[in-house]
Amino acid sequence: MLKTLTQQLAGGQTLSAEEVRLAVGQLTDEKISAPEKADFLGALAQKGETPDEIAVFAAVLREKSVPPPIEKDWRDAREILDIVGTGGDRHGTFNISTTAAIVCAAAGVAVAKHGNRAVTSQAGSADVLEALGIRIDLTPEEAAQSLREKNFAFFFAPNFHPAFKHISAARKICAARGQRTIFNFLGPLLNPARPSAMLVGVPRAELCEPLALVLQSLGVRRAMVVTGKIENRNPETGNFLDELSTLGENTLAEFYQPRGFTASVLTLENFPLQPATLEDLLGGDKFQNAEITRRILLGDDRGPKRDAVLLNAGAALFVAGKARSVIEGFELAEKTIGGGGAFLKLQELAG
Repeated sequence: MLKTLTQQLAGGQTLSAEEVRLAVGQLTDEKISAPEKADFLGALAQKGETPDEIAVFAAVLREKSVPPPIEKDWRDAREILDIVGTGGDRHGTFNISTTAAIVCAAAGVAVAKHGNRAVTSQAGSADVLEALGIRIDLTPEEAAQSLREKNFAFFFAPNFHPAFKHISAARKICAARGQRTIFNFLGPLLNPARPSAMLVGVPRAELCEPLALVLQSLGVRRAMVVTGKIENRNPETGNFLDELSTLGENTLAEFYQPRGFTASVLTLENFPLQPATLEDLLGGDKFQNAEITRRILLGDDRGPKRDAVLLNAGAALFVAGKARSVIEGFELAEKTIGGGGAFLKLQELAG
């Protein structure tokens, strides 16, 4: 069946919902060879995934995930936030989203951070949190308790998606071939905590609207999908970040129920940002990035890296309904760090 679907994709045909379900069943079947799975994933990427295909893939894989025991009454009383990038910009920036997530938790938002170890970067969210002393191997019960009691929990993808172990070999084959796969898009969509509010970064502007439509179809209540421009960057090396950028204008696709979907551009003239270049935002390995995060949250680093965290945390606080605008969220994030709350939250999580 998977070979037949691969041939169909090679001919440019879109998969139906039922064919996606069949494909997921084959991809998670240990009896199907990894090269056969890799051929399918490569053909799907070559054709180009449609929003409908991505949405059904996400829905089916979410059904196979391990759900944490989050009480419905608790969930319904608040927004649960995730801040995540798809990866793939390959610029080597420090862990901006992860640092911003801790700031948002300190500001009173319930943050369910879903992530993994590094794939396309030197340090993934799991790596840097581990280096900060924060547990990443929480059971579903422990993660739900941490989210309730500390406003933050990390949901380590391998612990919540057991079916993925049958896909990892195929993804490695694709990576060796220089091929991206649909899993670059799916990662942010598969948070087992089912966040109601999401700030998602993508590495290309044309991905913002399709991914926002997918989030809507999955039942997310409030979301902003963003890509940030790097001004005066050589296009051959890439000129977009999968974060909100302090280095140029940002493309947004957003929705806030019951309001409809909108696309816009966020410019930076209203934000008190310092002049910066991409080099100012670069990180290193997980230990270097953990130290960057620690210095920002402690208030020792007040340079361009802090500005990047404030901008992304500000947008996330707005998406979560904690601020009335991105600029108000920026100011709240600044107060949270300046008043010591962000570093206290880090200490609490690492305790």
